[in-house]
Amino acid sequence: MGNKASMQLQQEEITDIQTETGFSSNQIVRLYSRFTRLDKNNRGVLTREDFLRIPELAINPLGDRIVHSFFLESQCETVNFKQFMSVLARFRPTKSKEIKNKLNTREEKLKFAFRMYDLDCDQKISRDELLAVLHMMVGDNISEEQLNSIADRTIAEADEDGDRMISFEEFKKVMERVDVEQKMSIRFLN
Repeated sequence: MGNKASMQLQQEEITDIQTETGFSSNQIVRLYSRFTRLDKNNRGVLTREDFLRIPELAINPLGDRIVHSFFLESQCETVNFKQFMSVLARFRPTKSKEIKNKLNTREEKLKFAFRMYDLDCDQKISRDELLAVLHMMVGDNISEEQLNSIADRTIAEADEDGDRMISFEEFKKVMERVDVEQKMSIRFLN
């Protein structure tokens, strides 16, 4: 995928992405068009700066964390279209009769959400990490005392092993009653 003129998706690539992500070929082509518009350098990859030009991410209090998630899996400074689609697949809405793709399962959606809070990537959410994310989400709309209280209560309720942190298993248990499949879906992909 070189410059924009030569950056055409081949049917084989579409089929491969479709199999991996569960998106329809029409959705893949539409998202590819958006991807190429974001690729200001015409290199076939996106940088963090490219993502931050997306208005919805720029105004989202967790925009930096969402952008960060695109780069977690690739461990690189750029994301190609296939990597872009793999992350987006976690936000693909599913219909009840539809077969879920491996990236679109409840477990994968929960892992993605967990990583939003696990700022140091140590597989645990500490009180400080929880507090930092709460700050990102609410800014100065609630007092420091209230935020500390929310963080303390959340840790106390979720922490089953007494280490004052939330593991992924503890996080999953807390999220049992949350409709993650609906809350973590982007409707523009329909």
